[in-house]
Amino acid sequence: MHALRKNRPLRRIVLASATTVSAMVLLLSLKPHAGSGLAAGASTPAPQGDVSAPPSSPGASKTVTGSTVQTRWGPVQVRVTVRGGRLTDVTAVQYPTDNPRDREIDSYALPQLRREALAAQSASIDMVSGATYTSTGYRQSLQSALDQAHG
Repeated sequence: MHALRKNRPLRRIVLASATTVSAMVLLLSLKPHAGSGLAAGASTPAPQGDVSAPPSSPGASKTVTGSTVQTRWGPVQVRVTVRGGRLTDVTAVQYPTDNPRDREIDSYALPQLRREALAAQSASIDMVSGATYTSTGYRQSLQSALDQAHG
């Protein structure tokens, strides 16, 4: 009988190493955050809309703040300006800023989400890779603001 077959020490070493590496990867991928509970609004996708109805008077500007959407990493809220039936400005009013990683994500995600919204003239915008929760909250708050702007 082969010596390794009897107790299989090599197999145990490989399994222990794989388990240790897997555990380390899982631990390092966790993002520490004080409020880690998901809000009910974060799991429900917002219906997609379009800015087609003009405000009450032609050429008038209407600024509306969307609802605050609680995401896993914090609240997200946007304010929109609609002029002559067109989305002319989108501003993020609230977004996660609790730690340096949040601020890093916001620095590249928010301008990209704003450009997408202005180009699409609706809440039908693409998600930003690496900013899934912020993108989802942004889209939901944007849709809320657009709904309010139309009456």
